[in-house]
Amino acid sequence: MRGKIIKGIAGFYYVHTGGGSVYECKAKGIFRKDKIKPLPGDDVEISVLSEEEKEGNIERLLERRNSLIRPAAANVDGALIIFALKDPEPNLNLLDRFLVYMEQQDIPVTIFFNKSDLDDANRCKRLSEIYRRAGYKVITGSVAEAENEKSGVYSELMEVLKGKTTVLAGPSGVGKSSLTNLLFRESVMEVGVLSEKIRRGKHTTRHTELFALSDDSYILDTPGFTSLAVMESDASRLKDYFPEFSEFSRECRYSGCLHVGEGESLCAVKRAVKEGGISEERYENYLQIYDELKNGRRR
Repeated sequence: MRGKIIKGIAGFYYVHTGGGSVYECKAKGIFRKDKIKPLPGDDVEISVLSEEEKEGNIERLLERRNSLIRPAAANVDGALIIFALKDPEPNLNLLDRFLVYMEQQDIPVTIFFNKSDLDDANRCKRLSEIYRRAGYKVITGSVAEAENEKSGVYSELMEVLKGKTTVLAGPSGVGKSSLTNLLFRESVMEVGVLSEKIRRGKHTTRHTELFALSDDSYILDTPGFTSLAVMESDASRLKDYFPEFSEFSRECRYSGCLHVGEGESLCAVKRAVKEGGISEERYENYLQIYDELKNGRRR
């Protein structure tokens, strides 16, 4: 029988199969021998030990399309990154680090700017323009608005999530848990379980967990982040993870331009920043991350 690991706790793995069943499984010893650690999101083959008790063994891990370190997860199709427009204030440096991290994994990103009802500083339009111009899909609104299933916000969110395994990411307090609860119409994040067996386990926000919206749609909730170090990378490659640079970099005087120390007469990216074609905030964050990578500093 095939299924998807939705959670691992204390050596037990909880595997979601068709029809909504969840089996509590142990991984065979060969995985430990080969130093293979099953992850939430892994597609697996299991043998059923007890249909009544919903217990089984994981016999085989199917081939992974990708894997993340933080959060620890496999076979992620996309990321929904949630930032509030207020309470907490949006930290664009942190947002850009999330985006670089996902670009490094070649994972498509949608940005959801939540709490538009609190946006007394009128940030929504400006931030939406910055990140749409950078090439990202942006949804704006509020979880409260999405409670109406006929709303545009709800429809946009479901379009992003349908038929995919999507990681939800963002700092604490931006509304990830509220959104998860809304999608399931129940407080799954408060309960933190999908079955009686999982309820017996020790649940904390340190664990990565998938929630099944349907047999082919999963969301992966993660602990809130207050900082994020970009994966180890050659500083010279960082420019490749800022998609909006590519349009202008072809006009740089030198093909290997890093858009850092070169003058505006030589660097088309720098000219684009000055002329408003590239966000100054994004470019300043690029310089900060570049400096960290070049000097071996980890935030």
